[in-house]
Amino acid sequence: MATCGTADMTMPQAPPSQGRLITVLSIDGGGIRGLIPATIITCLEAKLQNTGERKLDCWKQELDGPDARIADYFDVIAGTSTGALLTSMLAAPDEKKRPLFAAKDLTTFYLENGPNIFPQKKAGFLTPVANLLGVVRGPKYDGVFLHDKIKGLTHDVKIADTVTNIVVPAFDIKYLQPVIFSTYEARADPLKNAHLSDICISTSAAPTYFPAHFFTTYGPEGKSREYHLVDGGVAANNPTMIAMSMLTKEILRRNPDFNPGKPTEYRHYLIISIGTGSAKLAEKYTAPQCAKWGLIQWLYEGGFTPIIDIFSHASADMVDIHAAVLFESLHCQKNYLRIQDDSLTGHTSSVDIATKENMEALIGIGKELLQKPVARVNIDTGMYEPVEGEGTNEDALARFAKMLSDERRLRHTNLNSY
Repeated sequence: MATCGTADMTMPQAPPSQGRLITVLSIDGGGIRGLIPATIITCLEAKLQNTGERKLDCWKQELDGPDARIADYFDVIAGTSTGALLTSMLAAPDEKKRPLFAAKDLTTFYLENGPNIFPQKKAGFLTPVANLLGVVRGPKYDGVFLHDKIKGLTHDVKIADTVTNIVVPAFDIKYLQPVIFSTYEARADPLKNAHLSDICISTSAAPTYFPAHFFTTYGPEGKSREYHLVDGGVAANNPTMIAMSMLTKEILRRNPDFNPGKPTEYRHYLIISIGTGSAKLAEKYTAPQCAKWGLIQWLYEGGFTPIIDIFSHASADMVDIHAAVLFESLHCQKNYLRIQDDSLTGHTSSVDIATKENMEALIGIGKELLQKPVARVNIDTGMYEPVEGEGTNEDALARFAKMLSDERRLRHTNLNSY
C-alpha cells in the first residue's frame, strides 16, 4: 500500500517483476497536431505530481511531488512520428540522467519551433498551383531545421540510453518492411542501437512532407547495418499494439525484468493511448468525389494529402479497435484508456499548419478533450462514444495517476525487501 509523503524520484523505475502491472504510454503521429497529446500528457504529469486522494491522514496530499516525470512511471513509452519526438523529449536523459523535458515544456517546444519546422508560405492567387507543383517535384519541407533541432536536443544519445524503455516504428523503403526501434533490443544488439536523433528523423519522414532518412549503425567485428527509412505512420501511426508486442517478445525471451508466465496476460497491462485527432465527423471526402481522382488528387486536394490521411487514420483506428476489443474480452476495459478527438475541422485537421492561431487552437482542443467524457470506439461505426459512469478524460487520468503512483511504490517496496 502506498505511504504518505512524496516519493524519491531519484530512484529509477523498478522492473515489472517487482509489481503487479506493466505500464505503457502510447502517442500517435500527426505532425503539428502533437500539441494535442502534449496537452494531455501535461495534465497527466500534473496529476502524478500534485493530486490524488489519500486515505488516513493524507487527504488530497501530493502523490509524488514536483520532481515526478512521466518516464518515472511507464515501462514503455511508444511514439510514432511527432509522437516519437514527444517520446524522446520525455525519455532522453539530461546530464543528471533525468528526463530531458518536463511535460509542461512540451507545448512550449512546439510553439517555439513549429513555425520553423513547418514554414508557412504567404498566400496568394498562385498558392494552390505552387503547392501542387511542390508536391510533384519533391518533399514539401527540406527538414533541415527539424533535423538540426532534434540533433541539438539529443546530441549523441542512443536509444539504449533512454531513461525508460521506448519503442518507435519506422518503415524501410529499401526492403519494404517495418523497422521497430526498441530500447530492449538495442541493449542486446549494437546494430539496433541507433542514435535517438536518427530514429526521430526517420519516423518523422512522412512521404511528400519530409525527405527519407538514411543512416548506418556499427557493431563489433566490423559489422554494420544500413537503414533507408520513412515515417513510422506508414506501418503504425498508433504504436500501442507494437509496444504490447515488443513487451510480449521480452517475456518470451525470459527477460528477468518480467515475471515468468503467460505472455498474453494483457489484463495486467495498464495502457494510456493518446491520439492527435482526426476529422471523421467533418466527413472530409466522399466516394463520388474520390471516384474522379487520379494520382495528383490523391496526393494533393484542397491543401491536404488524402492518401496520407487515409493511411494514418486507418492504421491508428485499426489498432484502437483491436486493443479495445482485446481489453473488453478480458473484462479489464478500465486498464485501457484511449483519448482521441474525432471532430477536427479546417486547419486543425492539418498536420503542418503551424501558425500561432492554429497551434493555440490545437492546445485548446487538448484542454477541451480533457473535459469530455471517456469514450471508446464503436467497432461498427468507427466513432467514439461516451462511456457511462467513467467521468471525463481528466477524471480517468487522475485514476490512472493514482494506479501508476501506487505501482511505483509497490515495486520499490518489494525491491527493497530482498
